[in-house]
Amino acid sequence: MASLNVGNLGEYLREQRRNAQLSLRQLADAAGVSNPYLSQIERGLRKPSAEVLQQVAKALRISAETLYVRAGILDAERDRDEVETRAVILADPTLNERQKQVLLQVYESFRKENGFEITPDLAQGMAQNVTQDMAQDEAQDEAQGMAEHISGTQQAPDTAVRGPRTADGSDADPQQTAS
Repeated sequence: MASLNVGNLGEYLREQRRNAQLSLRQLADAAGVSNPYLSQIERGLRKPSAEVLQQVAKALRISAETLYVRAGILDAERDRDEVETRAVILADPTLNERQKQVLLQVYESFRKENGFEITPDLAQGMAQNVTQDMAQDEAQDEAQGMAEHISGTQQAPDTAVRGPRTADGSDADPQQTAS
């Protein structure tokens, strides 16, 4: 594993935080880490785990892989294709989260079979990212369902009663049935 260049990472994090117009305290709260710990990371005094980097990336709305490269967890040249492949899989709107997770597991097993493995820290961070995305999607689906139920905007099922029918099953003309 490459050595960690925490100074470069800290400077990059500070720059990203300032671009996002967040105070150190706001970013720490959003990422779920302590203010002093985040300050030490920015000053290059602490070596954050892949999990912490993933939380910070999510709070800053930037790529966790970018932070992994900056931290030396990922080798930029060697792992670029892997990161891009994973990003494409995770971004595919035609797959649900379970399918994405399974596809990533198959992809990783083939890479491992061919002698290319990711570091345990990176694997843990990526697995947590997928798990959090799945939980977010489930929560959003549940909230949408509740909102539709409360507002009464759910679509009526196809078996809804539509009124009088003719012998062939088509809708009867309302003017003819009124007479």
